Amino acid sequence: MAEAAQAAPEIRPLVPHLTLGETRDQDYLNGSKCTKCGAVYVGPRLFCAECSSQGPFESLRLSDQGEVYVWSIIHQATPYVKAPYIAAVVDLPEGVAVNTNIEGVEPDPKNLSFGMKVKMYTEKVSEDKEGNSYIAYKFKPVE
Repeated sequence: MAEAAQAAPEIRPLVPHLTLGETRDQDYLNGSKCTKCGAVYVGPRLFCAECSSQGPFESLRLSDQGEVYVWSIIHQATPYVKAPYIAAVVDLPEGVAVNTNIEGVEPDPKNLSFGMKVKMYTEKVSEDKEGNSYIAYKFKPVE
């Protein structure tokens, strides 16, 4: 009996609101804008919570820079996650916010501030048993 051909490993986004480019420098967060009322959302939408319409929605490339709205230093995590780490909500200029980790700074309260300017980047965070790579977005302080 012939064996089924195995698919070549893929590079996949970890979340649906991350669009992958040809290189990691070309990756971006995607959003949706209601064409009836102008409300903006992170990721794809089928329904507008602002005006109760079913769209249509315009695809939108969200900014790769934002400001830390709130943060917390996490000291206990699952075995495969290195703790402590910084979990944060970052406000983007389009009026939406994303949950993320802040990297590139020691997880100590003296190194963090509300309103701190940050920039998005992406990196491979895991691989499954078929060899598919998963890319996640994170933010780091703007230098």
